[in-house]
Amino acid sequence: MTGTSKTDYRVPVNRSTQALFFTVILLLNVCQWAPEFEVLPGVSQQLAQDRSAQISNLHYQLRFSLPETDSQPIPGHVRISLELHSSNQPLVLDFRQPVESIQSVSVAGQKTNFQIQNGHIILPPNSLKEGENTIEIGFLAGDAPLNRRDGYLYTLFVPDRASETFPCFDQPDLKGRFRLQLEMPDSWQATANAQLKSSQSRQARKLLTFAETPPISTYLFSFAAGVFQVEEAERSGRSMRMFHRETDPGRLERNRKTIFDLHESALAWLEEYTGIDYPFPKLDFVLVPDFQFGGMEHPGSILYRASSLLLGPSPTQSQMLGRASVISHETAHMWFGNLVTMKWFDDVWTKEVFANFMAAKIVNPSFPEIDHELRFLLSHYPSAYAVDRTEGTHPIRRELENMGEAAQLYGAIIYQKAPIVMRQLETLVGTDTFREGIRQYLNRFQFSNSTWSQLVDILDQLSTEDLKTWSKTWVEKAGRPKVVPQISRRTDGIVHSISVSQSDPSGMERNWNQQMESLLIGESGQQSIPLYLSSLSSELLVPDTLGQLQCVLLNGSGMGYGLFELDASSRGFLLSDLPKIGNHIARAVAWITLWDEMLEGRVTPDDMLKLAQQSLAAEHDELIAQHVLGYLQTIFWRFLSEQDRQSVSQDLERLLWGRVRQSLSKSLRSAYFRAYRSMVLTPEGITRLKSVWEKRTTIPGVTFEEADFMAMAYEIAVRDVPDSWQVLETQLGRIQNLERKAQFEFVLPALSSQVEKRDDFFRSLAQPENRRREQWVLRALNYLHHPLRAGQSLKYIQPSLEMLEEIRDTGDIFFPKAWLDATFRGHRSRQAGDTVRRFVQERPNYPSHLREKILQSADLLFRASRIVHP
Repeated sequence: MTGTSKTDYRVPVNRSTQALFFTVILLLNVCQWAPEFEVLPGVSQQLAQDRSAQISNLHYQLRFSLPETDSQPIPGHVRISLELHSSNQPLVLDFRQPVESIQSVSVAGQKTNFQIQNGHIILPPNSLKEGENTIEIGFLAGDAPLNRRDGYLYTLFVPDRASETFPCFDQPDLKGRFRLQLEMPDSWQATANAQLKSSQSRQARKLLTFAETPPISTYLFSFAAGVFQVEEAERSGRSMRMFHRETDPGRLERNRKTIFDLHESALAWLEEYTGIDYPFPKLDFVLVPDFQFGGMEHPGSILYRASSLLLGPSPTQSQMLGRASVISHETAHMWFGNLVTMKWFDDVWTKEVFANFMAAKIVNPSFPEIDHELRFLLSHYPSAYAVDRTEGTHPIRRELENMGEAAQLYGAIIYQKAPIVMRQLETLVGTDTFREGIRQYLNRFQFSNSTWSQLVDILDQLSTEDLKTWSKTWVEKAGRPKVVPQISRRTDGIVHSISVSQSDPSGMERNWNQQMESLLIGESGQQSIPLYLSSLSSELLVPDTLGQLQCVLLNGSGMGYGLFELDASSRGFLLSDLPKIGNHIARAVAWITLWDEMLEGRVTPDDMLKLAQQSLAAEHDELIAQHVLGYLQTIFWRFLSEQDRQSVSQDLERLLWGRVRQSLSKSLRSAYFRAYRSMVLTPEGITRLKSVWEKRTTIPGVTFEEADFMAMAYEIAVRDVPDSWQVLETQLGRIQNLERKAQFEFVLPALSSQVEKRDDFFRSLAQPENRRREQWVLRALNYLHHPLRAGQSLKYIQPSLEMLEEIRDTGDIFFPKAWLDATFRGHRSRQAGDTVRRFVQERPNYPSHLREKILQSADLLFRASRIVHP
């Protein structure tokens, strides 16, 4: 059968014919034996523990026969060898496909009885023996995690989706060594975790055989195959390959060297920091059009979203930093997550926090002109606060009963809050102690698994701090402290001391142990004063030299984490004089603090809008300017009434276009143009945007490419100008890249001026096959729910929520939250907020992880509806 003979290069036969034949044969086998217990769907923690105690020395030999078209099935064969410590219990394998997808099952070369139960293959004890066992299974591979496209495919098995494609033990602490064979069209290229050992061609097909991998978890096993171009480079004696499908040679040439350089600098930094050489035999990376994630860290074969690495001719500073960060993040995973892997997915955050935390350190040398403390602040705090302030917040580390729920653990708390917490830990124990602890941790558990508590134990032995108590507050509980200044003044009005109190909004009376510096601004100067919040109350002594105190910025250094309230005097000072603060970190902290104040109702959106206009006219730090532009767009679309939006649009467009023409750096000019493109409303502004799209108006130093013109066409069309459909048709004809053309065609119905066509498009999303290209779906939803069409798209909110459980079951790990974000982003009405509230309240038994995501995504909707429609 296909998948067993090394010389069989036949194209797979029709799936329905195979299914009918094998179903008959399998029913005869399955009915001969039944276990005396039930195995739950997914992998329960108890099942994982039992198997981990029973199984060792695990090896997989896998073969897949890949057809040229994505409509044909993929036959596969797996040979699993392992050692059993006892054979008196049935052996449970994971394979979440129907019985007809199993073509054969044998143990030690003999056909065996087995049972299919809730996505598992159960083998009877009498077919097994203590010691070495060999299991062989022929199967038809499950499609969803193979991400099959026209002319290529790539696997994505995180967190527990390997068992949707092939039979395995789908839990992180059963690491195995994988040998892979791919039989595929002769014109295709392929990459996998290990090196290619041999390639044999015959009759327009070829068989690739890859070397055996080091021990890795099933979610890290990977391959990509199809029509790819391959770029090779060598850095410091290390060979690397880049697989891509880019058709624009200029775009490729512009980015190629930088991409290889960034990988090498990340590898070199990590080797020096950890004291461990790159732990895998080779390094390839694949640039996937519209990849679901920013990147995925498969050892030896990293996947990236192509647009994140192949930047346009006029990238913003944030885009360049973002590219460096995602490369550093995925490279750091080679040590943190791949070399040492969490034992169970309740500690998935440990691999993500180290990847993000180390990435922040790695990027620094590549951008010496950037203040990386500022970069860390703006990259992590606003996103962490955006979840931690909501009703749907949760701890960094969470209990997990079943791997079937593991996908719901991902989000801003582990990606953004956890690095902040890790930086607090490094500050608490000291950088040298922290690094020594990390080195001991990696050496002790390399090519194995560990838990968070084991790392805490290592650091605890090296430090005098009580890290277990610290961990309970920061890692195992949700939320952030509320920190409030109590200002004492002398009889002459001069402030002489400030009492700083922290409280626990959850009522658990926790104490967040953290160090920071407060910035005090007086009429005679300003000064930073250390603030150590080790108890519920601390004191700040105010130097007399500052004179009359004007502003107290408790978290002036950006090191602290919490809801830092402003007193009335400080609030007024910042709303009028924030641009005058010379320290750019303090200036960024002030913005973050005022944003909290606005969301808490102590500052009006109108005040924030005026401050943003005032600040942007004078702000020269690109990171802060781009962050303020983000606030500006959110205020404009979410927190202003339609009447107020119309009244300020002309002044805003004048400001933004002026900065487009006058900013000193082309990356900042590009950032201002993107904001202009997003916010333009007046007829004059739309005419100017159309003139840029028509290439009649240019911006000095800024060059646009295909993706930029597509975005302009989208924005023109959603404004329903008279010839918008002609703009879209013209743009479609301009697009040369086939992937981008297909994406554009997919999004078109969501932009239609006809409500009926938009309704039809939304209804089509009820079919999982129409949601396969998740990035396309999200882009379309953003325009379907654009604020200019919020009244017409309100009716989509309820059915979008009703689809959420199925979206969780059929989509990748970030898709449910992204689906909700795109659905709510354009809305701020009471009716929209009430629809979401009612949905949650009417379902008391709704899955808790999804309930949290709804409340996280809807937080700005709830707040905006209260503020705009009080």
